[in-house]
Amino acid sequence: MTTSPQRAAVVYNPIKVDVEALRRVVTRTERDMHWQETLWFETSIEDPGVGQTREAIAQGASVIMAAGGDGTVRSVAEGVHGTDARLALLPSGTGNLLARNLDLTLDNLEHSVDTAFLGKDRPIDLGILEAERPDGSREKFVFLVMAGVGLDAQMIANTRPDLKKRVGWLAYVDAIVRSLRSNNRLRMRFSVDGQPPRNMSAHTVLVGNCGSLPGNILLLPEAAVDDGIFDVVALRPKGFVGWLQIWVKIVWENGVLRRTQVGRKLLSYTKEVRTLRYLKGSSFVARLSRPEEFELDGDDFGTAIALKATVQPGGITVRVPADS
Repeated sequence: MTTSPQRAAVVYNPIKVDVEALRRVVTRTERDMHWQETLWFETSIEDPGVGQTREAIAQGASVIMAAGGDGTVRSVAEGVHGTDARLALLPSGTGNLLARNLDLTLDNLEHSVDTAFLGKDRPIDLGILEAERPDGSREKFVFLVMAGVGLDAQMIANTRPDLKKRVGWLAYVDAIVRSLRSNNRLRMRFSVDGQPPRNMSAHTVLVGNCGSLPGNILLLPEAAVDDGIFDVVALRPKGFVGWLQIWVKIVWENGVLRRTQVGRKLLSYTKEVRTLRYLKGSSFVARLSRPEEFELDGDDFGTAIALKATVQPGGITVRVPADS
């Protein structure tokens, strides 16, 4: 009994991808590997990848290559969720957060395509976020890296697309300045893993499946993509000194000291700062005192009055290099 050759699909953002170069590499690799002809789907503003991914799977694709930025990857993951298809990453754009956290190659197209066809499967956790809108309606999304509410979501909402296109992540500096001018402190009642609710005031709360951000920033040093739990951090600075403490903690301690054996020993003598509050759990529920902006994997999703994040262990399978 013979089996049909496998089939892959590419879901690509035409703004961020050199489609002709990508087609050449994919066509050559599919031929060498004796796979069926790859399916191609272009994303749009109306549908950044979910519908295209589901159509690709319906047409028999078992590996879906997400070619674009973090938004494309998140959308393709949402389409893959609940199926046997695997997600492959062809990094592009300014963030590439999941690829960075999986230590995948960011700037080698041939290597990324080879991984899609020849790599091995790695199950990772998937975040499921249910948002209650101010009008009482509810929506459900998936995320791979982080969900955030507060200043970071305001920052993303305030980022000018034209500036981000020109200078990449430096555009967020402009957005931070404009976000800090507003009354950005949020108040909530929250619960982790069904424990009794508690009150909290913070500038930003992040629920993370991964810990690393661009610029060598290790925001959640204990986060892992396959441990079945979220790492949560609340940023609660008071004035300039508070922001300075956060900078030292994230950039210097997490980003520099934690990466060496001597540095980790030095960390054992440092004290935790009250401006950062870390939590762990498989679920995080928050009801906000007012509608707040929230973001998923670096994209703005509007406002919500309540959020519920739960982790699905091994909820999606990603292609990684065979020798990793």
